[in-house]
Amino acid sequence: MQILVVDDEPFNLDIIIETLDDPNYRLVTADSGELAWELLSKPDSHFDLVVLDRMMRGIDGIEVLRRIKADKRLSDVPVIMQTAAASPDQVREGLQAGAHYYLTKPFELEALQTIVRAALEDASQRRAAVQGADIQAKVISLAETACFKIRTLDDAQHLAALLCNLFPEPQLGAMGLSELMINAIEHGNLEISFAEKSRLKEQDRWQQEVERRLGLPEFRDRCVTVSIERKEGEWEFLIEDQGRGFDWREFLELDPERAFAPNGRGIALARQLAFARLDYEGRGNRVRAVAGGKQP
Repeated sequence: MQILVVDDEPFNLDIIIETLDDPNYRLVTADSGELAWELLSKPDSHFDLVVLDRMMRGIDGIEVLRRIKADKRLSDVPVIMQTAAASPDQVREGLQAGAHYYLTKPFELEALQTIVRAALEDASQRRAAVQGADIQAKVISLAETACFKIRTLDDAQHLAALLCNLFPEPQLGAMGLSELMINAIEHGNLEISFAEKSRLKEQDRWQQEVERRLGLPEFRDRCVTVSIERKEGEWEFLIEDQGRGFDWREFLELDPERAFAPNGRGIALARQLAFARLDYEGRGNRVRAVAGGKQP
């Protein structure tokens, strides 16, 4: 994994380099927004993640972020914004610009490691979900209605890889569908709360806990039903789990209060980026989402 670390303070760069000293990471550093953009905009450059200081001389972090998200080649690269400017309005500005992961200076080293893992895992899941074959795209686009049942995280990723071909922008469709289906599995069927997932992410034990609960007698027979229907050129997706539901209202928007957590942004991102409409029903174990679709 190649990570670009951007900060105009040498001391901060040294701390991040030392904290992310891992054989799985290849770190590239930039001490200004100008150099960061020069590295990012090279045609042959590839970065899996950007750790970006917000307040820098010259081109600041918000401007670099906006350029990243406006470039189709770079727009899917996750960006962690590190900042001392952490008022709700400032965080909201960063979230709206595309910084869906945040760290407040001074940050704990473990927090940096957790957020980096979370951002890379999220990006990896999105990439896996769009690796469907061309023949799958042609076949699924012929459907009028279909129904699927899934249990595991792998099931969710495989189904998202198939159904994302119904979206004008498959990458966004894959992200939105996988977020909703994973939420139905972990928070719905397996009853892992937001706070529990945050703790598991910090301990790097989230996937292990999901696998453990999938094998428990009280959960192993639960499934998530995913139904699709073509309606006047749009696709409607109905995702229903067998859990007790959750208070979905607080997760529909990107909340500055949760910007510094390693999780809790998936539903809001799906609603904002992937779907024209997204509505939870009843106690929260049914979600109906609508996206404009490709014509067969």
